[in-house]
Amino acid sequence: MLLLSGCNWLQQDTRSDLEKIRESGVLRVGTLNNQLSYYIGNDGPTGLDYELAQRFAAKLGVKLEMQPMFTLAGLFPSLERKDVDIIAAGLTMTEDRLAGFRAAPAYYYASQIVVYKKGQWRPRDTEDLAKNKGSLVVVKGSSHEKSLDTLNVLYPQLQWEAIEETDSDELLRMVARGDLDYTIADSVDVALSQRIHPDIAVALELTEDEPIAWFLNKTTDDSLYALLIEFFGEMKQSGELGKLEEKYFGHVDSFDYVDTRAFLRAIEKKLPRWEPLFKKYSKELDWRLIAALSYQESHWNPRAVSPTGVRGMMMLTLPTAKSVGVKNRLDPEESIRGGVVYLRKMIARVPDSIEEHEKVWFALASYNVGFGHMMDARRLTKKQGGNPDAWSDVKQRLPLLRQRKYYKQTRYGYARGDEALNYVENIRRYYQSIIGYEQAHNTTPNQDKEEGIAVIDSLRTITPPLQQDGSKQTKLEGEKIDTSLAKPTKLVSK
Repeated sequence: MLLLSGCNWLQQDTRSDLEKIRESGVLRVGTLNNQLSYYIGNDGPTGLDYELAQRFAAKLGVKLEMQPMFTLAGLFPSLERKDVDIIAAGLTMTEDRLAGFRAAPAYYYASQIVVYKKGQWRPRDTEDLAKNKGSLVVVKGSSHEKSLDTLNVLYPQLQWEAIEETDSDELLRMVARGDLDYTIADSVDVALSQRIHPDIAVALELTEDEPIAWFLNKTTDDSLYALLIEFFGEMKQSGELGKLEEKYFGHVDSFDYVDTRAFLRAIEKKLPRWEPLFKKYSKELDWRLIAALSYQESHWNPRAVSPTGVRGMMMLTLPTAKSVGVKNRLDPEESIRGGVVYLRKMIARVPDSIEEHEKVWFALASYNVGFGHMMDARRLTKKQGGNPDAWSDVKQRLPLLRQRKYYKQTRYGYARGDEALNYVENIRRYYQSIIGYEQAHNTTPNQDKEEGIAVIDSLRTITPPLQQDGSKQTKLEGEKIDTSLAKPTKLVSK
């Protein structure tokens, strides 16, 4: 009996990975704290990977447990130790990663960009970058380091440092401050960072667009992998994946340096005066969205007047002001209250077939060009085979309302739809800048500076000196600090 009991005890667990997750009731997802994948906002957890993970956990019928790591170095070791079931952190498919782990289907694509500070010397190509002796720093273990390894074969004089205790966001901030000459980051991250640090400029593109994917352990058990393939297929086919991508980075495809700098100055100097009023009247709407709308309208000038007669903080027409009970359009409090009431009315008119988080973009287009023209753009979208409920599809048709061959097909005729598109996308960019500014200023300027100095000091400590004859310098491998052993913060969401 003892022998039989021992044999039973030694029996292996025959449950599939999928069965284990479902029986535990929790999906554990390793991620990175950054502006795209996962962070704690004013309204709780948010981020592209977080929302995708929420939907995948719901498909499994389990709770979601996010395990954010502070550095890239901790992600794959935690997956190998089976501390997490999946890594969802906006990571590029590289040969090394695919050799040791299994990648889910790509959910977006990004190229690798060399960035520098505007006004400084710009390398025009890889040869320029290799010849220049400025500081080039990347995250150790990243796809950017792998690209430099590959380039080093063609350009032996290329020198760089790769460090563990940092991330791409911090390196981008250091370039913006002038603490580093160059770094490499994914194109999407660069575009988002420019909304907060407009001095970050694109020097050159190192790669074509590369697939970004989730990762899981490579085993003979295909249960979890098969469900991920099914999940991403459904998300793409339903249009939900496109909507999430539009939500998080669909508005950053263009960048205006002068406008962004002016807006960031306005956040510092003007916004504190008006912030209490935006918060007072926004109610269920995000006050930062109302602030962004007001800046687009008047640049936060309470006495703004246009040649067409609209005026005030929210640039209300006289009929609109009367409809929302505003007697004095130049009174900033009345104007903000009235503008919010009018926007709320526009949102209420948007069809319920449109998802809640996208209704506001349709409402803002209506705010600018009129509800009828917005609906014309939706009908035109459907006629052309697009999704009339997806802002990413409808915004492509708004500019067509200027063209006779298209507007003659519509109910309300000609409209400056391209202006409405720019109007909405500008507001989205201003909104993103306010959020990013708040995140960047959670630490004091001195603390932010000290963090940058600490990274620079660590580089000086572990970087070998340049050889006097100018010959090739050994690449920095970085100190081996096992950050993966630190227990990550966990957040459980139902």
